[in-house]
Amino acid sequence: MNEQKNKIKLFEQKQVRAIWDEETEKWWFSISDICSVLAESEDGRKYWSVLKTRLKKEGSELATNCSQLKMKASDGKMYLTDVADTEQALRLIQSIPSKKAEPFKMWLAKVGNERIDETVDPEQSIERAIHNYRKLGYSENWINQRIKSIEVRKALTDEWDKSGVNKGEGYASLTDIMSKTWSGMTTREYKKYKSLKKENLRDNMTNIELILNMLAEAAATEISIVKQPDGFSESAKIAKEGAQTAKVARKQLEKRTGKSAVSRLNAKDLEQIKFITEQKNDT
Repeated sequence: MNEQKNKIKLFEQKQVRAIWDEETEKWWFSISDICSVLAESEDGRKYWSVLKTRLKKEGSELATNCSQLKMKASDGKMYLTDVADTEQALRLIQSIPSKKAEPFKMWLAKVGNERIDETVDPEQSIERAIHNYRKLGYSENWINQRIKSIEVRKALTDEWDKSGVNKGEGYASLTDIMSKTWSGMTTREYKKYKSLKKENLRDNMTNIELILNMLAEAAATEISIVKQPDGFSESAKIAKEGAQTAKVARKQLEKRTGKSAVSRLNAKDLEQIKFITEQKNDT
């Protein structure tokens, strides 16, 4: 799965861990948390262990084919956890006698619709992102650049999709090629440079870094539209060509300023990022 985002959802003030997966466009819910809610059990893992054994004997696909994803436990650490998508969660509900079954079904539908509504009306997703960035303390100028970068990225991945590049691993490889070309670092190396772990790299870029990255992606998109690549190899050549444009711009900027355009600053240094933004606006 790609681009997974851990969330905590509340049902009647009880936590249900969930992950939204961008690639499959599905919510995945912790089965043990669902068991805790429906069975009103403090030990949802134990309840699920017993239930899973029974379901396996009955030949249930849910018990034999359930997926596992890493989720944060109460001790703050990430552990592989049995998860179910909405359809599987509904099957699970049928296996647990509970007065909360119907309210939980309605809750599942509501959670699913939150993302479905955003897919139909992307403006909702953008407004949510802007609201979250403001809460985190990012400057308005940075937020505008970040939102624009999402649009630019989407245009590029649409081109990759048309050329037959596989989502997930294929997209990641092309992104690494572009990052290495213009910044001198792969995505992983870039994140390490900024002292990041699981955080989103773009959410930790300065305005200049965002602009250079957008230039690379916008250039690659335009070249792709003209050349119409077929498959990963041709798309990789175009990705490098587009990123080369940003590399040239970066070198010119660094020559004029005498300092690196690639910064170690991350979201923990928000005040410094704001200061840099304000300084650039004043010049």
